[in-house]
Amino acid sequence: MAKLNLNRVPMPRQDPKLRGRNFNEVALGYSLEQAQAEASRCIQCKKRNCVDGCPVGVDIPGFIKAIRDGDMPEAVRILKSKNSLPGICGRVCPQETQCEATCSLAKKGAPIAIGRLERFVADWERANMGAATSIGPPTPSGKRVAVVGSGPAGLTLAADLAKLGHSVTILEALHVAGGVLMYGIPEFRLPKEIVQAEVDYVASLGVKIELDSVVGKLVTVDELLNSGYQAVFLGTGAGAPMFMNIPGENFNGIYSANEFLTRVNLMKGYRFPEYDTPVKVGRRVAVIGGGNVAMDSARCALRLGAEEVYIVYRRSKTEMPARHEEAENAEEEGIQFKLLTNPKRFLGNEQNWVVGMECYEMELGEPDASGRRRPIAKEGSEFIIDVDMAILALGTRPNPIIAQTTEGLETTRWGTVVTDATTGKTAKEKVWAGGDIATGSATVISAMGAGKRAAADIDEYLRG
Repeated sequence: MAKLNLNRVPMPRQDPKLRGRNFNEVALGYSLEQAQAEASRCIQCKKRNCVDGCPVGVDIPGFIKAIRDGDMPEAVRILKSKNSLPGICGRVCPQETQCEATCSLAKKGAPIAIGRLERFVADWERANMGAATSIGPPTPSGKRVAVVGSGPAGLTLAADLAKLGHSVTILEALHVAGGVLMYGIPEFRLPKEIVQAEVDYVASLGVKIELDSVVGKLVTVDELLNSGYQAVFLGTGAGAPMFMNIPGENFNGIYSANEFLTRVNLMKGYRFPEYDTPVKVGRRVAVIGGGNVAMDSARCALRLGAEEVYIVYRRSKTEMPARHEEAENAEEEGIQFKLLTNPKRFLGNEQNWVVGMECYEMELGEPDASGRRRPIAKEGSEFIIDVDMAILALGTRPNPIIAQTTEGLETTRWGTVVTDATTGKTAKEKVWAGGDIATGSATVISAMGAGKRAAADIDEYLRG
């Protein structure tokens, strides 16, 4: 019997010195030889724990075996039968806490690089097969579904329902489809042509996408239900930023991460002056927060010319919610981490521009509701960091427009829509919801899982 290989094939990446000054993708992807070498590490175990760890239930051993055997069209077929957005998932999903965490090899060494293999299959399909769908058109059901929002939850649900024969229309508030995949995640982590290709695939299934359509302003949920749609799915995400409410937060030069990343990504600020989107970036930039959005913001600021960029986070590295890979990439690029540090107030000049940030040193107390140790300010530990720009990456909550214009929808005190966790049903008849609008800011794959569960329930309802 061949000896078990416990070391994964490394992913080629751009050199940190070069990539810190460009917006090209950092991870370069596997070659066919590298993908097959990694796929051949899979022991095809009977228990298939990895499938249990996948929110959308992909047949992971199946598509990996097809890569190993060199049958790429079969790998594509298996992967896309459950996941309509593999090029996105392969790049931004936290596989290390999901499918890879439950991989049998994880007990002994490095788990199979499932995410990297998923990305490889999606990229192979784009290069060799195009975005065309290989499945024949289903029998039309005669039922119409409106999907509000074209982020990962909406796209997944729309694709699943279209494959089942329902007529699906996506209403997207922005001028391009893709939601947070387009406005939130930078080009160097998720190239926009990848997102566009996945959106095109969903459209190729017969899904109609209407842009610049703000539900709650142009049309209400009730009006959609009264105009011939038998079901409505809310997948509008969580696009409203949260703030610290500390003195000086309104000085010029202080952005929410939402505004900063939307200008850089969606409005192509990183390609100024070709795109005339103003993004003023300081020389010394502080990003407050410790999640993926904080890493994305810090790495964008660096690429846009900042000389020094700090991640200011009130806990230690152990509690940081960002993916290990993203924090590592940021550190390699020269981003400085100021841990156990929390802003007390911002300092400004006569023109009301931010010039500094007074911070506390923190220490960790007992665990709070999140299970992480609660940060406590040390008495008399204040100190000042000189900065001429700050970005607040403190999490997001849903835009209240849908809740305010939809009678009968139940929401929590955080503004999220109350749903049944297994079906996505809301308190309002014929209305389902899923993704960040229901959970608050979470992962792309969990939003996709919610879209999948709601699609199954809507299909059952429509056929019943």
